[in-house]
Amino acid sequence: MPIWNGISKFNYQTINRHTTASGRTYEINGERLPSVTTILGATRSAESEAKLAEWRQKLGEKEADKVRDNAAARGTIMHRILEGYIKGEGHMDMSDLGKEAGIMAQNIIDRGLFKPLTEVWGLEMPLYYPGLYAGASDVVGIYEGRESIIDFKQSNKFKKREWIDDYFIQCAAYAMAHNYVYRTAIDSGVILISVKGGEVLKYVSSGAEFKAFMYRWLERVGKYGRTVTNMPQGEGNMQQEPGSIVPDLPKMEKK
Repeated sequence: MPIWNGISKFNYQTINRHTTASGRTYEINGERLPSVTTILGATRSAESEAKLAEWRQKLGEKEADKVRDNAAARGTIMHRILEGYIKGEGHMDMSDLGKEAGIMAQNIIDRGLFKPLTEVWGLEMPLYYPGLYAGASDVVGIYEGRESIIDFKQSNKFKKREWIDDYFIQCAAYAMAHNYVYRTAIDSGVILISVKGGEVLKYVSSGAEFKAFMYRWLERVGKYGRTVTNMPQGEGNMQQEPGSIVPDLPKMEKK
């Protein structure tokens, strides 16, 4: 039986995606907004940048690109299989990467990690915060009794929870956009990671901790607005002077 009947709870709008030299943007309601992943990538810490550079140097540029591209392709296939499972549809890919992705997707299913998903509002739906950013979330719905953003990840190696702050920040960005546009109260992010080799990781952030990730996301948006000066025209607040985005950030009351 499918988990979801294919009918979205909300009227999610169509967003046109563009890939530019400076990253991915989404066009909606006359605005061209930077993607969540583009903002996260452009605002990584110096430490993260150094680790990435060290990894690329160790593997060599060609091999590093191959590993990155294979992981991205495998992740795309795994997402398609998991989304098909939620809709009660079967998806198979008999390429080498497809077989790996199929095993990794099945590992998530076999661990029963979809059992707490009692209500699905939408899959791979476009989300945006007017004037600030846009993106696409894997799943939005009720997970373990809470309004949640659910994100699928795949990895070559085990990841400790303290290593994946950017995953939770990404979920927080989608939650803020969904809450603003559709007047929901999403306060939880669920990360399901299938590790090559068979291990499956489930990490959840909710309540006050998840709200803290929302603040961290706003800081990253502010940093992006201060540092990126060559934004395409039509990107709302992003096309103004660097730093002008900060006063336009949604106000959140700290508790």
